[in-house]
Amino acid sequence: MKRGIGWLTSGALVASLGLVSAQAQAQTDEVVEQIELGLELYQEEEYGAAITELEFAINDIRQLMSGRIAETFPEAPEGWSAGAVESAGGGGGAAAMFGAGGSMLEREYLQESGSGRLTAKLMIDNPMIQVMSAMFNNPAMIAAQPNMERIRIGRDSALLKWEPERGNAEVSFLMDGRILMQVNGQGLESQAPAVELLEAWDLDAVREQAAR
Repeated sequence: MKRGIGWLTSGALVASLGLVSAQAQAQTDEVVEQIELGLELYQEEEYGAAITELEFAINDIRQLMSGRIAETFPEAPEGWSAGAVESAGGGGGAAAMFGAGGSMLEREYLQESGSGRLTAKLMIDNPMIQVMSAMFNNPAMIAAQPNMERIRIGRDSALLKWEPERGNAEVSFLMDGRILMQVNGQGLESQAPAVELLEAWDLDAVREQAAR
């Protein structure tokens, strides 16, 4: 199956990660310069210019944070191909910013010898998390949802919605009340690929990189 430029071979992925590392180092140095300049401007009582420099620094720090969170996404399972991590909603790549309103990153996976598609999404401090949190903590709400059940990811709970007649699956995992991880699947023969992809996510790395 022919893939677009977003679909990476292992060699291209290694080269891409090396480039990202070099870019991250350069960006880190620029952040230090911006903070130092912002401090100088503040001390000179040029408050507007100081705010501008510090806002640029905050913006770059958010991009660095997003890049590291993007690295936690699971690799493609055997028989699947993985695309690049992107900002949900299009554009921005892995440099999507996690600001006060929260943002989402996502990665798509295509089945190499079938029509299956998986989309892994990660949301941090996003308003949608409050809605999902209410459902996680309410067994009656879960029972009222067609084709939904609670499952286990390790010792923690997750929600699985499986529509066998359509081959659609959605598995959701809520971490620390502010991090929502989801895998949506279409064209699946069973819910297993969606559940296994979420189980393969590095939860400890997500928690570490998303720490406040």
